[in-house]
Amino acid sequence: MEALFGSEYEELRESVRALTEKKIAPFAHDVDEQARYPQEASEALKQAGLFAAHVPSQYSGDGADSLATVIIIEEIARVCGSSSLIPAVNKLGSVPLLLAGSEAQKQKYLPLLVKGAGFSYCLSESGAGSDAAAMTTKAVRDGDGWVISGSKKWISNAGESEFYTVLASTDPTLGAKGITAFIVEKSDAGVSFGAHEKKMGFRGSPTREVYFDSVRISDDRRLGEVGTGFALAMKTLDHTRITIAAQALGIAQGAFEFANKYAHERQQFGKPIFDFQGIQFMLADMAMNIAAARSLTYAAAVKSERGEEDLTFFSAASKCFATDVAMKVTTDAVQILGGYGYVSDFPVERMMRDAKLTQIYEGTNQVQRIVIARHLEDL
Repeated sequence: MEALFGSEYEELRESVRALTEKKIAPFAHDVDEQARYPQEASEALKQAGLFAAHVPSQYSGDGADSLATVIIIEEIARVCGSSSLIPAVNKLGSVPLLLAGSEAQKQKYLPLLVKGAGFSYCLSESGAGSDAAAMTTKAVRDGDGWVISGSKKWISNAGESEFYTVLASTDPTLGAKGITAFIVEKSDAGVSFGAHEKKMGFRGSPTREVYFDSVRISDDRRLGEVGTGFALAMKTLDHTRITIAAQALGIAQGAFEFANKYAHERQQFGKPIFDFQGIQFMLADMAMNIAAARSLTYAAAVKSERGEEDLTFFSAASKCFATDVAMKVTTDAVQILGGYGYVSDFPVERMMRDAKLTQIYEGTNQVQRIVIARHLEDL
């Protein structure tokens, strides 16, 4: 790390790790068991300037670059996947604003985000997941403003966030080219939320449907030009899929560390189970794949910061590879712990459940492979 990127990134990792060990890790089990929002983590991240560290300094943020943001999310996910969704979702929700927002919009919303407002991203719908262009949520012109009607599904931190980037169809006859992005506030009349989804993992991060019942907003809430929303959504994902790779990387690292420690302490047949070659090979593969995933994820983060032409390939590849690694590593960690790995007294079963979602959201890994195949010429 220090040789490749400079000592400041390793120093950042050390400081974030110290914070997570003290103020986030002690609550991770309870957050998962109670399926409650990780309020302790939220407060700790706000106080440390990590709630939305990616926000540029001119808008009261820390100005963390893409690699620094990846390291922050990775270290939080190492101890608590649900808590890592706080900075990850805040970046996802606000990147469209950073990419296409006016200066007035940035000055209004970004400082509030840094202070703890929260910013979620509303793209998916009940009938529009991987096929995002099939959305039915509509925004209709109404004088100088818009009326938004419809609903969005699987929205992370819905109800907790104050602000929402909402993609809506402004001209259904144009398909993807008839989609526009808007900023909707939680306090807007007509905004409501569905019940909390009962999920396999990431139980501490609320996932809810968001309903828009004739929500009237002014045109100054529109992000970018009319009809450019879908392109903006895809460009956003090019930058934010890397944060999912970081999240998966952290989960895998946490599971590996726990399994490795357990293997050196657990005695069977008169010796630590680490002395058995079968266990050694499992741990060696885990460490090797995590290292490979980290290299790919960090490379993608650098490309994101520079806006390089092959970003789409590297973003999809890092997300796909790192999340597949996380699923394999956490599954093997459970196996190494045996029966203890299958009960909630130990964190690896939680990490395994959390890892599964990283293969699904922000584009399934099957979709990532399609994206990768379409950008092979970028290599």
